[in-house]
Amino acid sequence: MFHPFEIAFCGLSGSGKTTLATEVIRHFRLKGDEPAYYKHGCHHFDIDREGKDSFLARQAGAALVMISDPGKEAIIAEAPGTLSNASTLLSCDMLMIEGLKELKIPKLLLVDAGRAILPLMENGTVSQVLGLVHDGNSDGLDNYGLPLFCRDDVPGIAAFIERCLADRAAEVPLNGLVLAGGLSSRMGTDKALLSYHPENQLVTTAALLSCTCGEVFISCRQEQAATYCTFGYPVITDSYLDMGPMGGLLSAQRHAPDAAWLVAACDLPFICADTINALLSNRDPFRYATGFMSPESGRPEPLLTIYEPKSRQALLRQHSLGNDSLSSFLQLSRAVLIKPVNPGSITNVNDKDQMDAAKKAIHSSRCSPRNPE
Repeated sequence: MFHPFEIAFCGLSGSGKTTLATEVIRHFRLKGDEPAYYKHGCHHFDIDREGKDSFLARQAGAALVMISDPGKEAIIAEAPGTLSNASTLLSCDMLMIEGLKELKIPKLLLVDAGRAILPLMENGTVSQVLGLVHDGNSDGLDNYGLPLFCRDDVPGIAAFIERCLADRAAEVPLNGLVLAGGLSSRMGTDKALLSYHPENQLVTTAALLSCTCGEVFISCRQEQAATYCTFGYPVITDSYLDMGPMGGLLSAQRHAPDAAWLVAACDLPFICADTINALLSNRDPFRYATGFMSPESGRPEPLLTIYEPKSRQALLRQHSLGNDSLSSFLQLSRAVLIKPVNPGSITNVNDKDQMDAAKKAIHSSRCSPRNPE
């Protein structure tokens, strides 16, 4: 409802929701994650006052805290600039919610000694309960067929939440997108139709992505679609115009907003299965994206990157601020950036001299993309 990776801590007053939520936040923060915290139902709150729940969540390591009551809401950010880089809680890896027990949010239900919360679950007022957290007395709770946790077992509860979030991430489909919509002005001819390998770059790149992606699409301008359709892959034409590669990515995200997109430009003749597998093995679906850091430029390589579904809103906001650079997005946002084992594998080929050198290098090394074993 608020974040793709959210879980609520629900229970009646005095059941220990804040204590448990802050301990779980501390656990994730120590692992290197950036959790956010949202508490609803505060009564005439003061922002970040010592001893209050929002203060405790910040102390536990929540990168962003949101609190609200019926009349107002507030966001407390970790550092200056946080709110200018992200308009929502999506800037954080996951969201821990305190309260909102009646909403359809995956939740842990805290059962106190009086057990007055259980009838609300039994009559359906409280739904999507993943597990029950008790105060040490679990008598009769196993009748509900849900995982049971003692309130003091923070490591066990945190591990359970990790598994739940990982399962949710595994459900996100991964699509491939070959970016072929450039003008190829420096090359003087369509880079997607050049052949460094037996097939042209369009087909070679699409076939490589097909080894790991559920579906593979070609991104291009409307006037290129008729030509590219002949190669057997579905085409997504730009619906965001004059934005460069960001427009191609946003067009793909509009087509399938719930999918992650493994983007590969058509001018990367040296990429192979090992390069793609490096991205996949380092992928963090809780971040905005996973990509390579160029050793030569010291900047991200945005045209061989996995973009997660939640990146769409942040990309649109960056565009609204007049910045259409995907490299800038990766540099300013929470993304995983790794060094390529073989820096040459992410080399772009943009002009005829580079093309000739690349053809010679590939021919001499007999380099061709290899399917993963």
